[in-house]
Amino acid sequence: MDKNYIISVTGIQEVEGEKDKVEVITEGDMVKKNGHTYISYKEYNEDNPKICSHNLIKIENDGKITVIRKGETESRLILEKDKRHQCCYRTMAGNLMIGIFTEDVDIDLKESGGKLRVKYSIDFNNDLMSKNELRIKIKTKTK
Repeated sequence: MDKNYIISVTGIQEVEGEKDKVEVITEGDMVKKNGHTYISYKEYNEDNPKICSHNLIKIENDGKITVIRKGETESRLILEKDKRHQCCYRTMAGNLMIGIFTEDVDIDLKESGGKLRVKYSIDFNNDLMSKNELRIKIKTKTK
C-alpha cells in the first residue's frame, strides 16, 4: 500500500435514541482496478497502538459496496441500496450473523479523492440493533 491519500472515516451509530460518533483520520490508498474502486487503510487501537485492523472497501460500478475488516474483530459487510444482506461479524466471543439493510448510498470519487456516504441499519434475529452512517472523505496527500 502506497499511502497516497489522507482518509477521514466517520462512523455514526444510533442505538435506542443514543448517538455515538467515531472519527479516524489515517493514511491509505485508493485504486481503480477492473472497473471497481478499492480504498484501503489501517485503523489503530487508541488504547494499544500496536493493534490495528486492516480495512478494505470495494465499490462496484453498480453502487454495491463491500467493507472488509480484518484484525481483532473481523467483518464483511455488503451495502447495497434498498437491499438487505446477511453478513458475518467475527468477535473474540464468537461469530454473529447480522442483517444489514442499506437505506442510502452517495458516491462521489475521482482520482484526486472525494467522498462516500452510506446509511444503513443492523438487525440481529430481525430485531433492529442500530442505525448507522458511514462517511469517508479522501484527498491526495500533499508532498
